Amino acid sequence: MQEFFHSFNPEVSGYIFMWVILIMFVVMIAIALERAFYIIVRSNVNAPRFMAEIRKLVINGDFKKAMNLSKAAGSKALPEVTLAALAEADKKEFVDYRAIQNAVDEATLEIIPKLTTRTGYLAMIANIATLTGLLGTIFGLIKAFTAVSMAGAEASTNLAAGISIAMITTYFGLLTAIPSIVVYTVINTKTTKIIDDIDEHSVKLIHLLTGSK
Repeated sequence: MQEFFHSFNPEVSGYIFMWVILIMFVVMIAIALERAFYIIVRSNVNAPRFMAEIRKLVINGDFKKAMNLSKAAGSKALPEVTLAALAEADKKEFVDYRAIQNAVDEATLEIIPKLTTRTGYLAMIANIATLTGLLGTIFGLIKAFTAVSMAGAEASTNLAAGISIAMITTYFGLLTAIPSIVVYTVINTKTTKIIDDIDEHSVKLIHLLTGSK
C-alpha cells in the first residue's frame, strides 16, 4: 500500500497516469452518489401501490384527492406524470383522450432526461480508466525492457521500477473501472424500471380517466 501511494509522487516515473486515474475515480464517486440519490431515493416510488390508490380515487371521482396524493409524493417521477394527467382531466367536464395523452407525453419528456443525465459518464469513465491503466502498463513495460539492455545496479532498479509502474497503473485503473461499471449497471437498470413504470401506468391511467367522466 505504501508503494501504491508513493506512485503519486512526481519523482516517480508514470505518476501522471496515477493522477489521471485518481481524477476519474473522484468524478466517478461524485456522479455515482448523485445519480444513486436522484434515481433510487428522489425519483423512485412503489408504482403498484401508488397507482392502486390513484385508481381507487379516480374510480370514485375524487380527482382533487388524487391530485393531492400525487403532489404529496414530491418530485418522484411517476407521480409527476400522474399529476399532469389528473390536472388535465380535472379541467373539463368531458375528458379529451388526446389532451390527456399530450399532457402525459409532455411530462414524460421533461422527466426522462433528468433520469438519464450523467449516467452514461460512468460507463465512459470505466472505459477510460481501464485504457489509462493499460497505457501506464505499456509505459512501465517500455521502461522495464529498456532497463534490460542496461548494465549494473541501475538496470535492476529501472527494471523493478518499470514493472511496478505497469502493475500499479493496471491495478488502479481496474479499481476505478469495476465499481464504475457495477454502479452504472445498477443505476441504468433502476432508471429503465422507472421509465417502464411510467409507460405502463400512464397508459392505464389514461384509459381509466377517459372512462371515468
